Amino acid sequence: MNKSSLELLTPDNCTVILIDHQPQMFFGVESANRETIINNAVGLAKAAKIFKVPTILTTVAANSFSGPLIPQIQAVYPDQKPIDRTSMNSWEDKNFVAAVEKTNRKKLVIAALWTEICLAFPAIDAIKAGYEVYAVVDASGATTLEAHNAAIQRMIQAGVIPVTWIQVLCELQRDWARQATYAAVMELAKEHAGAYGLGVFYAQSMLSGKHGG
Repeated sequence: MNKSSLELLTPDNCTVILIDHQPQMFFGVESANRETIINNAVGLAKAAKIFKVPTILTTVAANSFSGPLIPQIQAVYPDQKPIDRTSMNSWEDKNFVAAVEKTNRKKLVIAALWTEICLAFPAIDAIKAGYEVYAVVDASGATTLEAHNAAIQRMIQAGVIPVTWIQVLCELQRDWARQATYAAVMELAKEHAGAYGLGVFYAQSMLSGKHGG
């Protein structure tokens, strides 16, 4: 592990990549609850937007087999057309690699369907190409839990760093005194962070005196 990979994620040093969150790909996911994966992937997309992190969207065979990017993610970036590919491995698509290179950032935060293919393949190739890769494991899904876990182990062995979407969110915020993004992060937490978000809502309600008690 090099010194650069020990640096925490910041809004200025990373790129977020969402790969193949499409209907047909979700049909084959059995590693976790599909609605949970959707929630987490959307949370990751919104976090990237809050912090103005360059975000790459890509799909595979959208028109012929897998369907379009799910609307929940597309709605976060309504004006961005996903890069559509024929290759299972995004890193084998020249337009995708060009988009990554254009960001001029070495830290890639990636979530994908399926973990064992569409996440593992480009993650390993990106490591080989000199990038640092952070696999957002709870915004990704595989055909089985065994396949998901095996893919994570394979990626770790190659040098990929596993993270969760809330970890990425908090790593980008880092300091609650950063008022420029604080309110948006709290709203995102309430919407997508489950019990933690409920706790944020509770605390805000009690402190505001609007709880009606």
